[in-house]
Amino acid sequence: MSAGREIQTDEDGLIRLQKLLAQSGVASRRRCEELMLEGFVEVDGEVVTRLGTKVDPRTAVIRVEGRRLPPVSAHVYLVLNKPRGVVSTMSDPEGRRTLQDLVDDRPERLFHVGRLDTDTSGLILLTNDGDFAQRMAHPSYEVDKTYVAEVEGEVFRRTVKALLEGVTLEDGPVTVKKAKVVETFRDKSIVELVIHEGRNRIVRRLLDHVGHPVRRLTRTAIGPVQLAGIPSGGMRELTIDELGALLDSASL
Repeated sequence: MSAGREIQTDEDGLIRLQKLLAQSGVASRRRCEELMLEGFVEVDGEVVTRLGTKVDPRTAVIRVEGRRLPPVSAHVYLVLNKPRGVVSTMSDPEGRRTLQDLVDDRPERLFHVGRLDTDTSGLILLTNDGDFAQRMAHPSYEVDKTYVAEVEGEVFRRTVKALLEGVTLEDGPVTVKKAKVVETFRDKSIVELVIHEGRNRIVRRLLDHVGHPVRRLTRTAIGPVQLAGIPSGGMRELTIDELGALLDSASL
């Protein structure tokens, strides 16, 4: 279920907790009641077991079995598969193709969360929630990002080890959380990297530094959000689980 869900509240803007959980697609109404009675539902840090408890779906911080249920809001949260050659801005003075060209049919005024190099393809988040965009792009809240790179030359195990031990570039050290060789050929390799930060052209500079210049680069995941199933230039709304995990990582 997508995060932009329709919820029916009372006149006072409140809703029974089990009804909210069921309307959000957590489980059937009856199963949601069982989850509450079994102590698996938290509201604002407190376990709630009393059926009929009412909450404000716009502000309550709700967890079901530890997983965050995002608040109900009018905001949209989209994930786009940016094609290579598209500029990661909403407008471009040079007239190049931008993210705005891909979302022109959307009524909202959207912000992009972070950037991808023009010659890099893959996942980028778009939203009309300014707080979320700002927080998600802030260095202290950045989530893991997974990249797949086609690089020049054969990448050996010692290079992977060097990446995992940490590389220092001209603007400081880079921590690589995961690195693996997906496939090797005589003159090129496919490498997957997971890094936390989003410094300018960081993956390209990192691989260049260890002697393997990047030929093609794709971001395949941002935290729990995966590229799989989104065609180039296509987009979809974040699911409730994806948005919940990202809100948690951004402490929102």
